[in-house]
Amino acid sequence: MTTHDERIARMTFASVYPHYIAKVEKKGRTKAELDEVIRWLTGFGDDQLQELIDSKATFESFFERAALHPNADMITGTICGYRIEEIENPLTRQVRYLDKLVDELAKGKKIGKILRTA
Repeated sequence: MTTHDERIARMTFASVYPHYIAKVEKKGRTKAELDEVIRWLTGFGDDQLQELIDSKATFESFFERAALHPNADMITGTICGYRIEEIENPLTRQVRYLDKLVDELAKGKKIGKILRTA
């Protein structure tokens, strides 16, 4: 595991979540839409999501507990300068899936497209 991957694994979801909210709200989207996207990717319900925030779960434990959506591998493209489908570390790739979904939401993509249903 590289230093970059280790840093991502140790980051807490709770420390990043407010940034996700700010990013999407600045672009006219809602926290409810953000949570819908996170639920789709991870399989978490609202209570589980809040518990993970309250317990300051690291991304490593966050994604260990997640049941990734079967279509998650359809999330492709570039985020933070990395081509998602080429990221070798599974955890880093999963975090980048989440980053990409948040990015798509902030850019005004329709929810159906973000959730890979349409």
